[in-house]
Amino acid sequence: MRFISLSRTAGVAMAAALVVAGSSGLSAQTSTNANQSGEQQTFTREHLHAAQRAIDASKATEGFDQILPTIAEQTTGLFTRSYPALAGQIEEVTTQVAIEMAQRRPQLDRTIQEIWARRFTIEELDEITAFYTSPIGEKVADLSPSISALSVGASKQWADALSTEMVEEVRRRMQAQGAPL
Repeated sequence: MRFISLSRTAGVAMAAALVVAGSSGLSAQTSTNANQSGEQQTFTREHLHAAQRAIDASKATEGFDQILPTIAEQTTGLFTRSYPALAGQIEEVTTQVAIEMAQRRPQLDRTIQEIWARRFTIEELDEITAFYTSPIGEKVADLSPSISALSVGASKQWADALSTEMVEEVRRRMQAQGAPL
């Protein structure tokens, strides 16, 4: 059963990767999207290409490749728990649906390109790309996920320690003032 799940996940991931690879060439000359103030903002093809080069170099969307396989696994698990006798059929149908949905990945890619294009000029995006294609930039891109995870873990640990200390200190001070905490 686990082998089927892993091969289904691999199939969905491969389909998603093929769609992403096929979407790397932008077909539209410009893209129009509303900015924060509600007015339309247009990006040239060159600007969106520069954004995609920076995104690729920084590996900013690398973790997004697991979104669809994860959703497919969750969907399979949801239905299989309720209908275990249909597990094989559920996995097959879920895989078919996931492969069809993989074709929608370019929508996410386009949105992310526009997010970057809205915040950086073409020249800035070229500088970002140059940095992330340098040896130190490649190292930063490769280590960013683990650095982020470790940083989040450290901040949670720090917050937990502060929370415990604050509760103890407030209790101590309230008790010193005669309050029954």
